[in-house]
Amino acid sequence: MGLVSQVFDDQALTGLKGHLAVGHVRYATTGADIWENAQPALGPTPTGTIALAHNGNLTNTQELRGKVKEVSEREISSESTDTMVLTALLGAYGSAKEKANRADVGTKVEVPQTVRGSLIEAALNVLPAVTGAFSLCFMDERTLYGARDAHGIRPLVLGRLTSGWVLASETAALDIVGADFVREIEPGELIAIDSDGVRSYKFAEPTPHGCAFEYLYLSRPDTKIAGKSIIVARQAMGAALAKEFPVDADLVIATPESGTPAAIGYAQASGIPYAQGLVKNAYVGRTFIQPTQSLRQLGIRLKLNPLREIIEGKRLVVVDDSIVRGNTQRALVAMLRAAGAKEVHVRISAPPVMWPCFFGIDFPTRAELISSAMDEAAVCRSIGADSLGYLTLEALVEATGQTKDRLCLACFTGEYPMPIPPGTPVPGTPGATTC
Repeated sequence: MGLVSQVFDDQALTGLKGHLAVGHVRYATTGADIWENAQPALGPTPTGTIALAHNGNLTNTQELRGKVKEVSEREISSESTDTMVLTALLGAYGSAKEKANRADVGTKVEVPQTVRGSLIEAALNVLPAVTGAFSLCFMDERTLYGARDAHGIRPLVLGRLTSGWVLASETAALDIVGADFVREIEPGELIAIDSDGVRSYKFAEPTPHGCAFEYLYLSRPDTKIAGKSIIVARQAMGAALAKEFPVDADLVIATPESGTPAAIGYAQASGIPYAQGLVKNAYVGRTFIQPTQSLRQLGIRLKLNPLREIIEGKRLVVVDDSIVRGNTQRALVAMLRAAGAKEVHVRISAPPVMWPCFFGIDFPTRAELISSAMDEAAVCRSIGADSLGYLTLEALVEATGQTKDRLCLACFTGEYPMPIPPGTPVPGTPGATTC
């Protein structure tokens, strides 16, 4: 629990023995944010232990939980995270109870004789029955594994060290440890890494739909996805925003840090000077993932402080990456006005977020999304801005360097790349639900 630097120091790390390791920093979207849900999740297998880390969110967890009861002696509570359920299901494959109920686990996949009874066989048979978003790193006592769902919603990359291999969710992580980027793990691909090197297996037909929010917010600016630099993409979003929503102003400022590249792009395209108008407290995390409204609002006040000497008497363009609930922008506009800003024009380098995410971002219901209930003018009034402009979907897609059909844009359009949980309202059909 907490920042990596608070948990691991040199003394703790040097005490770890072995040639394989899996680590994880959890951003909770399912299950309580408690130490029992910290990852990697551990579980028994017929031949040893599995340790699994998961980036994403599964959409058929209830179905998988039922399968675990059928094939495993391990108890899985209704409060268990999707990661724990997946760990138990993979670990149970090959057990006596599972073999007796194999028809209920999923399609039996023929695998080479050399991987019979291994986690490779388990993954090749279990993962095709899993729906949702998952990029996985897992291991047993001998082998490191990586897997990515057929849509490739969350990133996963392979790197090479002089002494071994690295799997990570971002290319920036490879840079930090001095590893060379080799390639992205393909959607629907499972890889295994051991003393014999890297082996690749296919468990699903790829239908790529990378998450657009990775380009907007989630990924570090020094990362690349599908060969596209994230900071270049965000600057392009800001430049397009300046063309789509120009305004007479004195300064462009960013909501740090995620809004900074787009603000620089806006300033360069508009010719309006860029300035640092807000100071960010580096020790306060991402406020939109706080569990309650009051904590989010408190976090915003602790996180940002306006520089009166810079903004007083100025007409400001404030660039941010998105509006989810409106808390940040509402508090920010009020702070800027209190610090003497003459005008506050909010520009968002994304379209309105109108639909929930089921694939690993923490806005799971429409009720908490301000743009699902208000049009642009109403949102502008709600946050107290002088004007508001959202980047168009077309400009966002162009900035990513991807084609529209290779991105998940569901939070903007309501068009999901896979079935979503039953009972979810369908876009354009009031009151209707999925079947």
